Amino acid sequence: MNWFSKMFASSIGQKLILALTGLFLCTFLVVHVIGNLQLFKNDNGLAFNLYSVFMTTNPLIKTVSYLLYFSILFHAFKGLQLAYKNKIARPVGYAVINGKANSHWTSRSMGVLGTIILVFIVVHMSDFWYEYKFGNIPYAKYTENMSTGEVKFERYLSEAGEPLTINSKKEEYVEGNNKIIIVKDLYEEVSEEFENPFLVMVYILAMFAIGFHLFHGFQSGFQSIGLNHPRYSPAIKFLGLWVFSILVPALFAAMPIYFLLIK
Repeated sequence: MNWFSKMFASSIGQKLILALTGLFLCTFLVVHVIGNLQLFKNDNGLAFNLYSVFMTTNPLIKTVSYLLYFSILFHAFKGLQLAYKNKIARPVGYAVINGKANSHWTSRSMGVLGTIILVFIVVHMSDFWYEYKFGNIPYAKYTENMSTGEVKFERYLSEAGEPLTINSKKEEYVEGNNKIIIVKDLYEEVSEEFENPFLVMVYILAMFAIGFHLFHGFQSGFQSIGLNHPRYSPAIKFLGLWVFSILVPALFAAMPIYFLLIK
């Protein structure tokens, strides 16, 4: 076994990979929340549906997606493994040290928070990713007047009112002065799912778990890769608290609330 494999087989190396995958997932969260902000556009889902097609058909994005899936699984299970090892290595707390006084409760609860988030990811993927890939998501038809920019929306149905499908997630063509876009309507799926108050509550609670998880995890990730210096630690702490612990989870939580109470 060479030095490289020894390094990543060690606890220090595994914590390093845990930190790198965690920071990669933080980057994904930012990209994901920016894309999902298309849900708030008052265009009957056109922008969001086009975004969904792009994210599932672009070759580069699809390649990065495989890295994302690996990162989620590795980060979750390696994090739980390390938490378990730490617990059994010190089954009885030190009598002279009050752990609660020396660390924030989020740092002591990373395993629990990570488990909640992992369960949420499974629910989220089954509700939307799996349905979009393999379910019977209906199609929507958007007709854009190329002179005025006005866009009309309608269900893509036969004359008998039966749902029609195409051989891809999107079809686009021109008819006279109109541009026709027929696209898989994930927006409608999101709207229907978030009519369920219980599911909305699950998402809100999961966002609290993500926020608390990132409160410690974002700063810890930079510390694990050696980027811990008085000059830029305040900026890392600021981003960890206000962006990843508050802003990003709040934006994600606002989406199901919007569909339940406003849309």
